[in-house]
Formats: sequence, structure tokens, C-alpha cells
Amino acid sequence: MFPFSFEWAWDAGHYLFFGGMWYTIIILSLGMTFCVVKTIVDTASGKGGHHGDDDAHHGTCCSNKGNNGHH
Repeated sequence: MFPFSFEWAWDAGHYLFFGGMWYTIIILSLGMTFCVVKTIVDTASGKGGHHGDDDAHHGTCCSNKGNNGHH
């Protein structure tokens, strides 16, 4: 039975179930939206992660590659 069916009866169980379902959907959507927006802002401002770049992890410059990151 579907809500658009004429036999649908809105009772407390339906309100509780659909309220919880939409609450969950909204919380997940807000969390995902925050993550996407933060990723875009961080990438645009140059604060994005340097995955796979060992020099950025060790804090050395590209001109110091000969010393393997040791000071």
C-alpha cells in the first residue's frame, strides 16, 4: 500500500516511521553536502592534501630531494 492510495491511513506508526526516515535522510544529506563544500573550498584555497607526495609529508622542498628528506 502506498501513500497516494486512497486506502492509506495516516496513523502514529506512519508518522513515526516517515519522520525518522526523513530525519535520517536530511542528516546524511547535510553531512555529505558539508564534505563536498569543504572539499571544494579547501581545493580552491590550495589547502588540499598532498597524497603520495613524500616531500610534502616530511616538510622538505623540491630542491632538497637529494638528501632524502633528512636535515
